[in-house]
Amino acid sequence: MLELFRAFSLRCAQIEEAIRLGDDGRVEALDRDIQPLVEAILSCRASSLIEVYMQLQFVSYLIAQDADDAAFVTQYAAVLSYLLDRYFGAHAPDWRVPLPADVKLRQPPAYIPDTDNGQFLNAAILQTLPDRVAVLTKDYRYLYSNPVNCAHLGKNAMQLIGRHIVEFIGEERFASGVKEKLDACFDGMSADYTYARDERRNRCRMVPLHDAAKKVIGALITIQNLGTTATADA
Repeated sequence: MLELFRAFSLRCAQIEEAIRLGDDGRVEALDRDIQPLVEAILSCRASSLIEVYMQLQFVSYLIAQDADDAAFVTQYAAVLSYLLDRYFGAHAPDWRVPLPADVKLRQPPAYIPDTDNGQFLNAAILQTLPDRVAVLTKDYRYLYSNPVNCAHLGKNAMQLIGRHIVEFIGEERFASGVKEKLDACFDGMSADYTYARDERRNRCRMVPLHDAAKKVIGALITIQNLGTTATADA
């Protein structure tokens, strides 16, 4: 499913560039690929909770994009209802592990930032954090971006999925330290450091993101604005 999202994001980026260049013929040609990709993404059956989340977020994105067209909104609302029933309805697969009657419930452990706690991403929490939050896959591409990070980069969430981080920080900055820190994170090591950018000091934290089998599948990155460098030096 991730490859489909990447293909969709790439087409959207190519259309934006063609519009900027005023190439109407290329816009029309690229636009023909959009609907088949949308249908492929919506028909794909998620195999994990993160894929369920991504698919539902994608439908929300489609509804927002066509909010002025009542027919499209009705159509996508029906699709959203269908997907919710597929994954969480009476006949949907049970994501929970059945609990034997003779096993007593234990107090759940505290949240550990470098594991998924069985939920991978708690979107409700990440969406409301005041800091920039993103998830990068092991090939340095965006898998998730919260609204604060989207606003900082000037893109919406769907436009970021599948895009390489180099597009946003540049090759020089990527090669001079970011890649090394990400590679260490993918090897299981956390990072916590500060850096100055555009006269602002920022704190960046990277923690490995694990799947249910404890295999590192990416990096969870949080960037906190610490204020201007002038304030820090005062």
